[in-house]
Amino acid sequence: MGPDVKCEVSGLLQNMFRVLQTPGGNVLSLASDPAGQVNFLDMVGNLLGDSGRGYYMEMSIGTPGQKLNILVDTGSSNFAVAAAPHTFITHYFNTELSSTYQSAGRAVAVRYTQGNWEGELGTDRISIPKGPNGTITINIAAILSSDGFFLPGVNWQGILGLAYPMLARPDSTVEPFFNSMVRQLGIPDVFSLQMCGAGLSASNTADPAGGSLIMGGAEPTLYQGPMWYTPIKEEWYYQVEVLKLEVGEQNLNLDCREYNMDKAIVDSGTTLLRLPVNVFNAVVEAITHTSLIQDFSSGFWAGTKLACWMKGETPWRFFPKLSIYLRATNTSQSFRITILPQLYIQAITDVDGTLDCFRFGVSSSANGLVIGATVMEGFYVVFDRAQRRVGFALSTCAVSGGVAVSEIAGPFSAADVAADCSGGALKEPLLWVISYTLMAVCALVLLILLLLLVLPCRRRHHSGEITDESSLVRHRIK
Repeated sequence: MGPDVKCEVSGLLQNMFRVLQTPGGNVLSLASDPAGQVNFLDMVGNLLGDSGRGYYMEMSIGTPGQKLNILVDTGSSNFAVAAAPHTFITHYFNTELSSTYQSAGRAVAVRYTQGNWEGELGTDRISIPKGPNGTITINIAAILSSDGFFLPGVNWQGILGLAYPMLARPDSTVEPFFNSMVRQLGIPDVFSLQMCGAGLSASNTADPAGGSLIMGGAEPTLYQGPMWYTPIKEEWYYQVEVLKLEVGEQNLNLDCREYNMDKAIVDSGTTLLRLPVNVFNAVVEAITHTSLIQDFSSGFWAGTKLACWMKGETPWRFFPKLSIYLRATNTSQSFRITILPQLYIQAITDVDGTLDCFRFGVSSSANGLVIGATVMEGFYVVFDRAQRRVGFALSTCAVSGGVAVSEIAGPFSAADVAADCSGGALKEPLLWVISYTLMAVCALVLLILLLLLVLPCRRRHHSGEITDESSLVRHRIK
């Protein structure tokens, strides 16, 4: 089976009812809704920012409305806004000035890959100037203190977590923002992102690159060519299944489980493409072998040093393309998303006016593979929660210097990889039984050893207590 096909209806986009259909004829989304609830064209361009500073949109919170810029993050599930002054933000949501804010009397804290915050839960009304029509009541985390969360130079004062309830804090009973929007406004359970930073990690231009968050479906004018879908493996993060990676045309030839250790997710709130340590090392080795420059400092690959050229020179011709193969909805097939060096060798603000400097847009990760903004900027990404899949198509803004910086192709056979690359072996019932049996045996052996060690000592320490503060079976943190 090939990619999903767009069914076009002639006429002006703003006035016509258009649908995106799968080959089976299932409706995916509306480009505009005659009832006026959803008009995707009104949402085009509602994001500001870039991959280095994050992509954010304006929202009106409370009664009367207080306008704040909110970071869009598909890797978390809380809607949280600054509710107290902070050195790096210009304004915050004053709960005392909103007549509709209601405190839930519950503390909440969230830790991210970078930074953390603490605050209290509450509810209030919000509207989005360039979003679906209507006002909704949502759960809000009022941030009262934070560390490393708000950063110098960012222009946002809160975060919009678009992932599933399982990631919500303090627990999954806190309904995430988009769940509330779907329930209250009746829009389709689909949203899509176009991020137009084109690889600029710290742009010094006055106008941010921007992009679009389309709530309720996908806007056909924001992408070109076919839309390819990969299944969502588990509904917490947007977890997908990576089958293999290529550097240039060189397959890394790793076990596909390495790429998904311990998960592979699509996360707009992460700047870089993050890879498990073994995969990262293999990618760096392959790049150095294929690159025309092989004597780079290790600090460049580690992200601690920049590589600089004389102003006006660009290094992209020295580096290969990077390709990620994702399992298709037809699970016997895969498709390939490719980013050119313009996306992962990222320009930053010049150092002294005479040099153009660049950083490596890939990093190692101890907690899974993350398809972050470095990759997402090359594609229009559809989070089709209704059909439990994530779609990729070529973004109309993925162009740098008149050159397309991304590619997509398929289908390819997935016969050469395992039926399940996502670490599912650990979930097999038989292996769980074996694991618990082995742990029980180990516990029995340890207990006997402890008794042998402690009992002789009891004659001299009659008041001593035998305590066991260890735990052989701990809660599994994904």
